Order: sequence, then C-alpha cells, then structure tokens
Amino acid sequence: MIYLDHCATTRVCPQAVNAAVQAMETEFGNPASLHFMGYQAEKLFRSAQETLAKGLDCMPEEVYFTSGATESNNLAIRGGLTARRRQRNKVITTAIEHASVMELTKQLAQEGYQVEYISPNADGRFDPMDFYRAVDDKTALVSAMLVNNETGLRLPVEEIARAVKKKDSEVLVHVDGVQGFLKIPFSFRKSGIDLFSASGHKVYAPKGVGLLAVKKGVRLVPLLYGGHQQKNLRVGTEAMPQIAAFAAAANWLMETAPAHLEHYKQLNACLRDGLGKLSGITFHSDENCVPYILNFSVKDIRSEVNLHFLEQYGICVSSGSACAKGAKSHVLKALGKTDREADTALRIGLGPENTQEEMEELVRRVEEGMGRLAKLR
Repeated sequence: MIYLDHCATTRVCPQAVNAAVQAMETEFGNPASLHFMGYQAEKLFRSAQETLAKGLDCMPEEVYFTSGATESNNLAIRGGLTARRRQRNKVITTAIEHASVMELTKQLAQEGYQVEYISPNADGRFDPMDFYRAVDDKTALVSAMLVNNETGLRLPVEEIARAVKKKDSEVLVHVDGVQGFLKIPFSFRKSGIDLFSASGHKVYAPKGVGLLAVKKGVRLVPLLYGGHQQKNLRVGTEAMPQIAAFAAAANWLMETAPAHLEHYKQLNACLRDGLGKLSGITFHSDENCVPYILNFSVKDIRSEVNLHFLEQYGICVSSGSACAKGAKSHVLKALGKTDREADTALRIGLGPENTQEEMEELVRRVEEGMGRLAKLR
C-alpha cells in the first residue's frame, strides 16, 4: 500500500500506542480521584499539558484537551462570541476554512450573528489589510487557518493577528492549526493570537483527542456543563489514554519534524517534476504552500474516478477534504479555479514513511490512468 492521504488521518506512531496502553493498563485512575491512582493520573495529565505546550510554545495552563479539532474550533468561536454577544456580534473568517468552521459560521448567521468572509486576492494570497478593513466596533472574533487542508496554502496568520489587534485589541484571533501543528515552525506566544486548535489524529496520535490553546486572560463560555475539570471550560473526565498518546506523538514530532520537512520538500519536488512532464496536469499548490500537501487536477478525469483507479494499485489519495465527502470544493472555487478543475482535483498528503520510489509509482499510475480513463469519456 502507498498511503498518500495524511491530511485526512495518520497511522498512530509506536510511541503513542505504548503511551495509550500504559494509561489504560497501569495508570488508569481518574485525575479527579484523591487516592494515589488519581494522583498518578493527574500527574500524567500535567505532563501531557507541558509537552503540548512546549510543542506550541505556550504555557501549560493555556492548554485544554478536547475530543478533537472540530470541538476545539466550536469552543473557540462559539465560546468567544457568546462571551461577548452583548457588545459584539460579528465574526470574520476566510472563504477557504475547514468545514468545522464554515458550517459553524453558517449556523451562527442563522442565529443572528453577522458573518463576513475574506477571500484571497487574484494571486491566491490573503492580504492582512483586508482583515484590518473588515474589523469594526461590532467585531468579536477573527478566525483564520494556519495551513489549508486542501491546497497546503500557508496563511499569514501572524500578520493577520497584528493587523486585527492594531485596529482593535479587544478582538479575539483564533487559528485552526490542524494541518500545521508540529509540522511547520509556529509559536503561539510570538504570534499574537488568542486561540489555537489542533487535532491528535493528524499528528500520529489516536482519533478522539485534540487541544485548544487559550491565551491567559481570555474568557470563553463553555459548550458543556457538568464537573469542574479543566477549569470548567471543558468538563468531563479526561480521556487519559488519548491524551497520553497525543503527548507521546508530540514528543516524537518535536524531535523529527525538521527532518520530516526536508524529506517532504524532496518528495514534493520529485512529484512536481514527474507530474509536470505530463500533458493535462494543473497544479493548485504553489510556492506559498507547505511541501507535504500537493493538489493538482488531471484534465477531463473526474476526481472520484481517478481516485478509484489509483486505489486498484494500492495507492490512497484524496479528492479533497475528508470532511466534505462528495461536495464540490469551496476552497478551489474561492481560489479562482474552474468547476472543471475542482471536479478533477486530487490531493496528496505526504507522511514521513513515504519514499521517492512511491512518488515515481504514483506518477506512472497517473500517466497510465490518463491513457486508459480517457477512452471512457
């Protein structure tokens, strides 16, 4: 099998598996319990906070664990808006966000909130001054992703935060960091943002765990009510096996991420070189995109048809966001791509185990498909 869908999910790394098993078999106490097993579990929780805080460059007490990035995004945006609704009812975001942000903002609009979407410029980039101009005295929160999950575009979130805060320092800035966390350099502390979401299963930890970093002093209204865990912001008994695994995966990535990034650059160059020699290939990921995501269209061959053709040879790729199954890409549309280009797009998500030989095999199979599938048109 050649797995090239690491943007959708990743294999759990051995370090995370071992940490989860240990938390289930020997350190299985409830962190809220007063006996020694509870103390042991609480110690494990604090250690995980410290590890993830190190990976994000924030304070441990700013890290809150959730069930995943979808919950983190909802808690950040809805929690931030609800805390400020009496004075401010506007949220600003981009036109290329993940479904967990796009669908939430659509719902918020139905509830009476004002929502404004910022589109990229003609060159496919975002101008921080567009966010500056959009902020007014009713704006409560701005949300922008760090790395786009379909094209790999790296948004200038630090510059966006500076522009927003210059206009109004009271406006909260949230970043969906799922596709960049522990993969590219990023500092929560230096960025000027207030809220940051991340997911475990995108970084070699199990599904069912994520985090929300909340800058000290920022007030959010919780989504859930119950116990008093995590300062009442995210209640419910902590899922220690997943949390321990998340921390173990983060430790591994903090050691290996720089080498991984260089590896991805080499694989990306190999793919671009091979695919670029084929007639009918259009790239949607440019030099502003991270090297581990490559989006391209194959002329006149629908994404789903191409995907299943490649699947016959054990090659797993994606036709876009795994959370927008079957839907036309709003991201490519916002970036000015045609419907035909969106309908024929494939996304490659690279992982550290991928090899140059696998890239060459993918190019061969894409070329073969262009010949065989063209006859079916």
